Amino acid sequence: MKKIVFIFSISLLNLYLSFSQTKSEIDTLLNGIAKTENSKEITKTEQAKRIISFGEKSLKILAGFFTDSTLTKVKSECQERNLTKGEIAIIMADRIEGMPYATITGVQNCLLTFCEENLNLIEFYLWAIKDNGKENFKEKYLEWLESDERIEWRPLIDYKTKSERKKEIRKRKREKKNNRVSN
Repeated sequence: MKKIVFIFSISLLNLYLSFSQTKSEIDTLLNGIAKTENSKEITKTEQAKRIISFGEKSLKILAGFFTDSTLTKVKSECQERNLTKGEIAIIMADRIEGMPYATITGVQNCLLTFCEENLNLIEFYLWAIKDNGKENFKEKYLEWLESDERIEWRPLIDYKTKSERKKEIRKRKREKKNNRVSN
């Protein structure tokens, strides 16, 4: 009987660890993405697909990398320079859940102009993030993640189905309500 409980416990622990993402795992995946040559291709990499599959639970971990100034091989035609590891983390976070660009960057894009043939919409704003300070951007982003406005936010491009989005909104509302009750 003890063997069965032990085997079950080990199996459960392995299952838990295989589905959880850690800072070191995301760091390794970002390093893999950093070897890509063109920024338009980063979300097509296996490493990016893995980070995206972690979903919204990885957003705070990714935010921890926003200020990483390690230069990568990833060339941005839009910015006419190589991206930093932090900028790749920003792009990945935006891919998981679209950001309210004007709120977080302080730049209103009235003409809706973005980088040509590039689905990394946040890449257009990297100049503003750099000018305003990546630490400032990180703080605004983390505040946004905790805000009530995020619950009803509709990203410019939403990669989720309508039913997935509705489930997510209901979940966030429940979490907010539970947090208010417990405080």
